[in-house]
Amino acid sequence: MDLDAVLLARIQFAFTIGFHILFPTLTIGLASFLLLAEIRWLRTGDGEWKSLYRFWSKLFALAFGMGVVSGVVLSYQLGTNWGGFSTATSNVIGPLLGYEVLTAFFLEAGFLGIMLFGWNRVPRGVHLLATAMVALGTLLSAFWVLAANSWMHTPQGHTLRDGIFYVVDFQAVIFNPSFPYRFAHMAVASYLTTALVVAAVSAAMILRGRRERAVRYGLAYGLVLAALLAPVQVVIGDLHGLNVKQHQPIKVAAMEGLWETTRGAPLVLFAWPDREAETNRYAIEIPKAASLILTHDPDGEVVGLRSVPPGDRPNVPLVFFAFRLMIGLGVIMLTVSWIGSWLLWRGTLLERRGFLRLLAWTGPSGLVAVLAGWVVAEAGRQPWVVQGLLRTADAVSPVTAGPIAASLAAFIVVYLGLLVAFLAYAGKLVARGPQAEGDTPEPKLQMAGRS
Repeated sequence: MDLDAVLLARIQFAFTIGFHILFPTLTIGLASFLLLAEIRWLRTGDGEWKSLYRFWSKLFALAFGMGVVSGVVLSYQLGTNWGGFSTATSNVIGPLLGYEVLTAFFLEAGFLGIMLFGWNRVPRGVHLLATAMVALGTLLSAFWVLAANSWMHTPQGHTLRDGIFYVVDFQAVIFNPSFPYRFAHMAVASYLTTALVVAAVSAAMILRGRRERAVRYGLAYGLVLAALLAPVQVVIGDLHGLNVKQHQPIKVAAMEGLWETTRGAPLVLFAWPDREAETNRYAIEIPKAASLILTHDPDGEVVGLRSVPPGDRPNVPLVFFAFRLMIGLGVIMLTVSWIGSWLLWRGTLLERRGFLRLLAWTGPSGLVAVLAGWVVAEAGRQPWVVQGLLRTADAVSPVTAGPIAASLAAFIVVYLGLLVAFLAYAGKLVARGPQAEGDTPEPKLQMAGRS
């Protein structure tokens, strides 16, 4: 493999954004979970919900801090390694990321202090409002980031003059053809991932003898939410796939390992895509199933990779296997959450130690699936950084491979250190578990009351 400046810049950005995306995924889901827990506390007067909130709010704050630290680096990379991209797209991408800071980040930063440290200092209604605003802020952040990224996949609302993109319809830029599907897919992925993490951590604590109601609430609500969200994600994924087929057919061809444009295309369960021979080795296929899924017609036509020159194709094995990893983990999450919910309904879940161990190990599956999904989305778009309009090779800054390689090595060392520190501190919090609050809040929300 020739590690030139373009490839190294891509690897560096992939590494840093792959590390970063783990934490917004958790904070988006955890913020809404905390809002649910606080509402339950205020409605029921059960202090265990407050204990659950206080416990998970510490992990939320830790993940939020990691997300901020790792996210700052990405904007600098756009200037250092991706000067061509910044020059060409700044009129479009700049306002979107600016609005993300002005709306989402300011909303989160403005209310986060009240949410974390406002207990016994502000009325309960104000604290609930702070939690709701932080939850809204995390979702708004995803809205603007996905709008910018989706425009790169399905660019609309612009004009291109002398290699520079200019906005002519800002609404069309934001609500470009892929944005609704990609935003919904990512938002539900965040909620599903967080639900499984909450259930997995709760299962691990129960296995260690922690059976307080707060822990059991986390287990039950995590499992039930995951069981409800998993089929919703299947439906959204199907709609998203139809949209990708319409606007990025070569990405779909790489996902399916389909080389020839075919009617009645088979679904390739497993194969080894051979880019040189333009064929699949050791293929296991289901006849016509890909056409049925992608066109809802068993004889529908699916575009193949050979419809474009080799230079316009993505890395087929990378996209092919990442897609199957994402789907496989999705099946595991769906199965585990449904079995767990069934055991919960039967009242036997706490006694199934084998299943609780399985659930604990399943916790990170959502995060891995998110990473796999982003590999499919971003690697599948190559060789374009703005689909059909700006090639990745033309978006890189005029820098040599040496400095990029050195900074990449530094990022790997620093980020791995941060990850170890994050896991170590999170592990201490989990080992400590929810702490009894020692108060009995009134059953109904009192706007002027104090907890």
